[in-house]
Amino acid sequence: MKRRAWLIALSTVLAGTLACTYSFGIPGAQAPTVAPVIPTLPAATQAPPQGPSPVPSTPSAPGRVGSLADLYAHLNGGVVSILIYATGAGNDNTPLAQGSGFVIDKQGHIVTNQHVIADGGDIEVDFPSGEKAFATLVGSDPDSDLAVLKVDVPAAQLIPLPLGDSSKVQVGDSVVAIGNPFGLSGTMTVGIVSAVGRTLESEHAAPGGNPFTAGDIIQTDAAINPGNSGGPLIDAQGDVIGVNRAIRTDNTNPSGSPTNSGIGFAVPVNIVRKVVPVLIQQGHYDYPYIGIQSLDDSLWTLKTLQALGLPSDATGAYVTCVTAGGPADKAGVKGAGPCDSVSLEKGGDLIVAINGQPVRQFSDLLSYLVNQTSPGDKVTLTVLRDGSKVDVPVTLEARPR
Repeated sequence: MKRRAWLIALSTVLAGTLACTYSFGIPGAQAPTVAPVIPTLPAATQAPPQGPSPVPSTPSAPGRVGSLADLYAHLNGGVVSILIYATGAGNDNTPLAQGSGFVIDKQGHIVTNQHVIADGGDIEVDFPSGEKAFATLVGSDPDSDLAVLKVDVPAAQLIPLPLGDSSKVQVGDSVVAIGNPFGLSGTMTVGIVSAVGRTLESEHAAPGGNPFTAGDIIQTDAAINPGNSGGPLIDAQGDVIGVNRAIRTDNTNPSGSPTNSGIGFAVPVNIVRKVVPVLIQQGHYDYPYIGIQSLDDSLWTLKTLQALGLPSDATGAYVTCVTAGGPADKAGVKGAGPCDSVSLEKGGDLIVAINGQPVRQFSDLLSYLVNQTSPGDKVTLTVLRDGSKVDVPVTLEARPR
């Protein structure tokens, strides 16, 4: 059986590639399979334009968190439950879906996943204190699967969670997840960082129909389940390092909801820092776009290298195709074949560096684009072509919407 990744915001209609939503007993969610064999190379994150203030970071005070119980007591007040109601006719008093979120400032802004609120109507935010309020959607980004809500509640209800630095996250770091799995509000689970730099399909289709790819994803074994979507992944110092987004599992309960198998994924907090201020200012976020497709890292095997005529120690991002009229096409990057091809062909460029930074696999290229570039930037790709290294300058554009 193929492994599946599930949307983790508990819902019947939101089961999709990367996270799961809790459903209120409405059957029928179908989870698509994990990333395609040849995912579209996404463009990277745009640096916030002049104007929006960066998401604040509250430094961790030494000794602020003395135990898991202290951490929970300190932070749980800033984690909320999000209820989504159906649009149109029907029982408007019954939530369609439920997810999680967390407060980021005293102005009432709340971060969650885009898939939690997609296709819904009224949005209700429930605080651990018992306070409830309807929220307005400030902006959403299907590429990072982030959304920003705003509520009007007494200031005492707003407990912003401190944001960490996901570039410092290491495999083996202790983490906790706080959220509302299966509607059980205020649940905390414990685990470690299992891997960093993972890639997942985004919620945004690229030209040609394949999804763009989200990068720098944090993998964890902390138990996250339907209803956890949008909740914080927190390090041992009490800082948010990610937004819980997805699980990969073959397991479901009798009602068909996916269940945790020890493989969960979170959007890194440094993406939150870049995307959220722009969402607050203009409601959407533009990513740089390069316009290529590349082999998924999991397919970079000895058999693949032999099929492509590459040496056994070859590393890089292999260009399977170039999107017509895109930045890479204009710059002369060579793809192996047409973008609608289902076969693996020889002749594509092997990207081995970007702006002098080594690219050992597709996720390295993606990470650089996401974190270091913006639309309009000029980058230099170093490619291996016909046995020789060639530098190809590329001017990035905004990712097509």
